[in-house]
Amino acid sequence: MKVKAVILAGGEGTRLKVLTIKRAKPAVPFAGKYRMIDFPLSNCVNSGIFDVLVLTQYRPHSLNDHIARGRPWDLDRSFSGGIQLLQPYKGHYDTDWYSGTADAVTQNLNFVRRGLPDQILILSGDHVYQMNYNSLIRYHNERKADVTVCTITVPIDEASRYGIVDVDDEYRVRAFVEKPPEPPGNLANMGVYLFNRDVLETYLNEDRVMPGSKHDFGRDILPRMVATNLRVYAYPFAGYWIDVGTVDAYWSAHMDLLEMPPSLDLNDRTWVIHTRSEERPPVHIQAGATVIDSLITDGSFVGNGAVVERSILSPGVYVGPGAVIRESIVMTDSYIDAGAVVERCILDKYVLVGRNARVGEKRDVGDLGLTLIGKNSRLPEGFQIGHSCVLGTDLSEEDLLRHYPGKQIPPGTELVED
Repeated sequence: MKVKAVILAGGEGTRLKVLTIKRAKPAVPFAGKYRMIDFPLSNCVNSGIFDVLVLTQYRPHSLNDHIARGRPWDLDRSFSGGIQLLQPYKGHYDTDWYSGTADAVTQNLNFVRRGLPDQILILSGDHVYQMNYNSLIRYHNERKADVTVCTITVPIDEASRYGIVDVDDEYRVRAFVEKPPEPPGNLANMGVYLFNRDVLETYLNEDRVMPGSKHDFGRDILPRMVATNLRVYAYPFAGYWIDVGTVDAYWSAHMDLLEMPPSLDLNDRTWVIHTRSEERPPVHIQAGATVIDSLITDGSFVGNGAVVERSILSPGVYVGPGAVIRESIVMTDSYIDAGAVVERCILDKYVLVGRNARVGEKRDVGDLGLTLIGKNSRLPEGFQIGHSCVLGTDLSEEDLLRHYPGKQIPPGTELVED
């Protein structure tokens, strides 16, 4: 059987707030050196699937730059397979902004059917997990399925966030409900689907002209397939999987990496997560610094007397003498000056935290209280920002002092300028 993978990577990811102002959700950095899309891409090549389409839409530039010709994933192939990045365009046959996940595939059916694959693997570009798709393919073929939906058991109090699947004793799907307010169960759709190509094309073409359709796999295509008595099966996945669709989930997924053993083993040499890496010097940790339960990426510097605890530092992060970083995610080339304290924060790329500034606060009650600082923002010396704050991108020291001349931003403040 010939399998082609289609990765849906056009998500805007508004619930990630300032992290997706300048990039698509699948391009958001993860675990110091990766991007979210590295996980489905690596799952494909590790499973022997080398024919991959990536459908982009919202702010695709950083994603396009990251993937390029696909060399880190061995997808830079000219004749057989390889990777293609496609986005909406205007041409002889006009396309338009994708109106749903199914519509994105429908508009690119001519590329999907190229090479005449027998089966189409539909993947989300913004989920973090390690999965051998060959097990899914065997499961699908053994049951002579028309479509197989990957599922995972979630806590019942979180089930309303997902599509919920009801199955019989043989895991044939009896019902599919998208994000029900009162979930009938907790077997959740992972957004990983394996279709027989002829079946997929038939239902997409029908859906294209169907009045009232949202042109979405979860809301329209799959419920209709179940209702018309196709052979729809659920594949129960038992590994680690997370949809990092919210700020809290994004932070929690990083904290999972620091557990022992970690929920997701990035050191597994039998299942390498490939990425496009920058050439950076080794990590430099000075005498007197303390680093506890943290991931420190190439090119980072931790100064004398600094403390880094349960945190993730991306390439090129500078932590000045006496600075403290706790339970935080600090992205590429950010600069934490001497004496500054960063606690339970997410700092995007190129953020400057001035000398003796304090950002965020760890709380033992209530919600996580995460503070987000957008890309390229610069916090003045001695500035104080409370918990649960959101600051936008490209804020200068002058901008912040104009808004807050007292050098203090109270908890819960949002400052995101257009």
